[in-house]
Amino acid sequence: MVTEVVCIGAGPAGLTAAYLLSKQGVPVTVLEKDPVSVGGISKTVHYKGFCFDIGGHRFFSKSEEIEKLWDEILGDDFLKRPRKSRIFYRGKFFSYPLKPFEALMNLGIFTSIQCVASYVWVKVFPYKNPKNFAEWTTNHFGKKLFNIFFKTYTEKVWGMKCNEISADWAAQRIKGLSLWIAVKNAFFPQKSGQSSVKTLIDSFRYPRKGPGMMWEKAAEKIKRQGGDIKMGVEVLELRYLPERKIWQAHYKAQNKAVEIIEAQHVISSAPLKEIAEGLKPALPVPALQAAGSLRYRDFLIVALIVEDRNIFDDNWIYIHDPSVKVGRIQNFKSWSPEMVPDQSLNCYGMEYFCFEGDGLWNSDDADLINLSFG
Repeated sequence: MVTEVVCIGAGPAGLTAAYLLSKQGVPVTVLEKDPVSVGGISKTVHYKGFCFDIGGHRFFSKSEEIEKLWDEILGDDFLKRPRKSRIFYRGKFFSYPLKPFEALMNLGIFTSIQCVASYVWVKVFPYKNPKNFAEWTTNHFGKKLFNIFFKTYTEKVWGMKCNEISADWAAQRIKGLSLWIAVKNAFFPQKSGQSSVKTLIDSFRYPRKGPGMMWEKAAEKIKRQGGDIKMGVEVLELRYLPERKIWQAHYKAQNKAVEIIEAQHVISSAPLKEIAEGLKPALPVPALQAAGSLRYRDFLIVALIVEDRNIFDDNWIYIHDPSVKVGRIQNFKSWSPEMVPDQSLNCYGMEYFCFEGDGLWNSDDADLINLSFG
């Protein structure tokens, strides 16, 4: 089999590439390991009419080109939703992004004075050329606020110390935000959805039935435009033939023989570790060792369908307390009311961050449900 481009992975990146290519008449084939769903972790999971979002996927971009692309794919199936998320810390709720005066009031006068003094101190004596997440965030919020609102949760999410995480990563994740910017926004808030700081947006767009709607529509349009999507196939080897200047992707479906597809170009959104190991000719040993040393953080979601008591209307709540394992609690009805078919009920997603193969990952369903109910 021969095509112009092979896209490995039918997540947002692979499907977007395939959609734009097929729109231009370029022959493209997508190879996806999941036998049923497209979208990667941005898929929508369905259960008895309920829809679950794995991780929470807001649709917001400062790029007009990206916004237009989303509209082109999904059309009128977007809802505009209010953004609300809070931190639960020491028995109290704190808005996120932080509202300085609310945070200081909730923390109490003594802790608040320490927070302000810590911020002033770091403005006078900042870390020069911050090298890690701890130093970068301390420079922007002060050490006291860093310890309260960033350190515990970040380490819970990523399973590593804040001084082991790159400052570049912090700058991207909390881009443009500091205590001063948060104070300024409290006094002079920008119009809805117009903040230049991504973390400060107060509304976003969201597909009626969860993010999977976007990628299911993209897959349909790729097929209509002449593209091909092969589900339930695993790429085993990616071989380059220099004499022909062509790539061969060796793949197989479960219980079937290995097949080969040839292409001029390959676009991969598969884990770098897996692709590196399957490249032929083989990468140099140092490159293979570097790829083999990569670790991927994973997470589990336990969806609890319960009577709706209007406990909170946040999209999600961040749980900073290190004594409990849950990291975030999603409120699926706040993402979109259409994700909950019976409005007398609600569905909450309890998110647990873990590594594949650890104790939490290997827990059975009954244990995870008991853990979620506390």
